[in-house]
Amino acid sequence: MSLRVEQLTFRNFRNYDQLHLSNLGDITVFVGENGIGKTNIVEGVQLLTALTSFRHSTAEHLIRHSCDSARLEARVSDGNRDLTVELLLDEKARKYRLNGKAKRSADLKGLVPSVIFTPDDLELVKGPMTARRTAVDTLGSQVNKNFHTVRRDYEKVVRHKNRLLKDDADSALVAAIDEMLVTVGAQLTCYRAALFARLQGPMSEKYRQISGGRELLETVYAPSWASADIDSLCDGVRARTFTRDEARASLSAALEARAAEERRRARALVGPHADGITFLLDGKNASLYASQGQQRSIVLAYKLAEAAVIEEILDQKPVLLLDDVMSELDGRRREALVEAMERGSQTFITTANLDYFDENMLSRANVVELPYKPQAVEI
Repeated sequence: MSLRVEQLTFRNFRNYDQLHLSNLGDITVFVGENGIGKTNIVEGVQLLTALTSFRHSTAEHLIRHSCDSARLEARVSDGNRDLTVELLLDEKARKYRLNGKAKRSADLKGLVPSVIFTPDDLELVKGPMTARRTAVDTLGSQVNKNFHTVRRDYEKVVRHKNRLLKDDADSALVAAIDEMLVTVGAQLTCYRAALFARLQGPMSEKYRQISGGRELLETVYAPSWASADIDSLCDGVRARTFTRDEARASLSAALEARAAEERRRARALVGPHADGITFLLDGKNASLYASQGQQRSIVLAYKLAEAAVIEEILDQKPVLLLDDVMSELDGRRREALVEAMERGSQTFITTANLDYFDENMLSRANVVELPYKPQAVEI
């Protein structure tokens, strides 16, 4: 059985002095005016499940104003196990504990996975490529502890290389860091490509269901060494994964070919940080040709595919975190989300308007009406 959040307790987190929620069921809807802290609750749940924040917040922003520290706690259970996950925040560090024992965040990855959907995610198709890579990496870090470690190590290597290039360092130093970049970068590329290949099938199927089969959604993961012309990629490349030796050889060749350009531009241009992810509708780049409704369907299909892949890999349904997205979706897309909830995933939703939900769903939900100044909430 999947671990589910039974109880939440926040102290000095964001705008909350205290927040305590108990007897949490399948669906919890937080309703209230904009700006009162609904999103803060969703962020807190994400910090205790995915162990990250979609806002990429620092401790300064997470700890309530004028306070020195904050504490978040989730009691989770699957009927057999009862666990307590805690996050302790101060100005210097984030510290996690499981049942009172200190744990690295990497050790808790995948324990209670979650998928978050926010209005900003609607920019995933037409927004910057960085957001798409981050979305895949965030998923990868939940389903594979090594993914998280390799990504962290790779980011350190790229930062080091950029400093060397900016300082016009000796070629031998750059060559040495390139050897490290090839080793770690090839591993990250293989992880990403393999994970993205698992996303492709569920994503296309979810899009077909949402759109009524009117268009075919395909996805392309293009490593930095591949052609930048997406339209020139064959179907085999669109779904291709790579062995580590193939990735190492291709990265090495691309680094050698673009070494002078990297020197001239004083930054790293080759590696997983420059990989491309493109969504195609009937073979056309969705960021250029898809309507707003089609783009939102793609993002929704991507999020539902994330949930499916998490369940497939971890044999656990992820917690769904839906932050004020019902107002951004039309009836058909809202129905797709409700259908996902009905398949058993525990869901936390924020909204300013309950009219977006049908009476049947609300009858099964725990509706929490937040006060205008919710410094202390206990339910």
